[in-house]
Amino acid sequence: MFAPVLWLAVALGAHAQAPPQAPLLHPLFQDHAVLQRDTPILLWGQASAGVPVDVRFGDEDVATRAGADGRWEARFPARPAGGPYELEVRAGQTVQVVHDVHLGDVWLCSGQSNMELPVWLALDADNEIASSTDPEIRLLVVPRAGAVLPQARFAAPVRWMPASPDSARDFSAACFYFARELRKTVDVPMGLIQAAWGGSRIEAWTSAASLRAQGGMDEALDALARYDEDSASALAQWGGYWQRWWTARAGAPVGDAPWRPDADESGWHDAPLDLGAWERWGVPALADYNGLLWYRTHVDLTADQAARTATLELGAADETDITWVNGTVVGSLYGPGDTRAYAVPPGLLEPGRNTVVVNVMDTWRDGGLAGPADAQALRFDDGTRVVLDAPWTYLASPDAGEPPRAPWQAATGLGTLYNGMIAPLGRYGMRGMLWYQGESNTGEGAAYAGRLRALRGDWRRQFGDALPMLVVQLAGYGMPPRAPTESGWAEVREAQRRVAAEDPDSGLVVTIDIGDAYDIHPPNKQELGRRLARAARHVVFGEPVVAASGPVVRSAWQADDGIRVAFDDVAGALAATGAVGPIGFELCDAARRCEYADATLDGQQVLLQGRRRLAPERVRYCWADGPVCTLRDEAGHPAGPFEILLTANEVSR
Repeated sequence: MFAPVLWLAVALGAHAQAPPQAPLLHPLFQDHAVLQRDTPILLWGQASAGVPVDVRFGDEDVATRAGADGRWEARFPARPAGGPYELEVRAGQTVQVVHDVHLGDVWLCSGQSNMELPVWLALDADNEIASSTDPEIRLLVVPRAGAVLPQARFAAPVRWMPASPDSARDFSAACFYFARELRKTVDVPMGLIQAAWGGSRIEAWTSAASLRAQGGMDEALDALARYDEDSASALAQWGGYWQRWWTARAGAPVGDAPWRPDADESGWHDAPLDLGAWERWGVPALADYNGLLWYRTHVDLTADQAARTATLELGAADETDITWVNGTVVGSLYGPGDTRAYAVPPGLLEPGRNTVVVNVMDTWRDGGLAGPADAQALRFDDGTRVVLDAPWTYLASPDAGEPPRAPWQAATGLGTLYNGMIAPLGRYGMRGMLWYQGESNTGEGAAYAGRLRALRGDWRRQFGDALPMLVVQLAGYGMPPRAPTESGWAEVREAQRRVAAEDPDSGLVVTIDIGDAYDIHPPNKQELGRRLARAARHVVFGEPVVAASGPVVRSAWQADDGIRVAFDDVAGALAATGAVGPIGFELCDAARRCEYADATLDGQQVLLQGRRRLAPERVRYCWADGPVCTLRDEAGHPAGPFEILLTANEVSR
């Protein structure tokens, strides 16, 4: 029944025109695009080398020429908000026309899963999706992609889409609700670019050059630079780096090297035949285990098999693995749900017994190496496949700490998401950037301030020297502690607060009160959008917004009646919810021994009294993964978490 259809297609093809040529414009410039108002407009694309290129935007024309690499650029004078405009590009006989282009404000919305979380997973999703139509809000999603080198184009096709139930459903809820709220006071078209990846670390979003300037990452960056041209050599270098970390970690036994074929296997346990999430093995110690777990098995090969080119196939590893064959690293990837296929270097396999060792790092929910049993195998160049069907054994390492990650891993590598998702944006005009990330860096919270400064400077070099940045401070997650404790989440929040406060073109959005103790992805993205818009009105548009980010700590000092903490940006006076006075304040000494303090309100100050003899050096507020925070102002704006040193007397701004 398909023959007539096939014949018709061939007949039509005989009379069809030549296939369309590649677009002249970069994919960012297409139907429904939003270009940044009130700033010179830069357009670019690709044509044949040396060909004259004529660009018409609205009623203006610019003539340019493609370079030796085929790239061309055209610059137009700034225009106010408006549209629609038509954009036409001609190069020889090739013409591309783009319709419905608007001038407005363009926002880059980036980070990890809380920025990526779509409208359909936020509160009141059905009603929000049904009412999401707004042709003045345009949405573009950057395809998720990591790359070892900076890319000029996206990894997959992109398109601008006017906001509608179909387009808004899967778009970033935080970004969409921000634009919707902001348009109530800034009535211009909004172009929203979503570039986010769940589980990503800030280092992946920062260029390699910027990371190298921070120091301490040279060896990993050297391996990354080598990976594109010589992956085997880069793997060997990275394997040595990882193994040195393992043997040098605190408390490591002398000679501990589980990847070696002759490693001591005492203390190892039998794993289920089909492997799968270790939380489901029925082993009490693994029921809620997050951390490192080693796997080991053996496979016997013939001399002919050992001499062949081979690929090691593994089931999906959740989240990150590093894998050895006969003591040599053959691969390392981040990717929950992604199967592994690692090339085995020639000469590594041996006739007889061969050892395969896999180390898996999991930080959240289910972890481990997925089954079924036949998912793990060696595939040879003649098409044959030997399943690793010998018993697997395992060993948990709960005290090992957080291992280094291979620098080429997409979401957790070094510069990989910058290369694959930010670099392709070129110098596209922007009004500002929204950043919601940090959960994946809470294991190294003390380093986050330097990382965030580097990312801000990095992106400003690309998109504009004074580009405003709105930073979402991490929401609360986890049960409140019963006593003062150290917290990587709190360290990241403090880094976000300090980095935003030091720069007049940056703003902080406090979300500690709209988190969820049981869900790392709090669904109330509508309130987040309102707070982002409020911060943008103040930081980006210069509106005299009172308490744009809620009460902001100014100073703390030892007074005659106790320790006083003063706040700025307070709407009216300070207020507490659920009690006469606020809770969550701590006094800490030089050794970081801390105690909860009793707090009373006094206008725009809080008076603290300690409960035992302690020589306080600093004040902390809401210092935990998931603290209870009750300090607000009379307008209901929450005060965010902070840590501040005591001074001799009050400090005024």
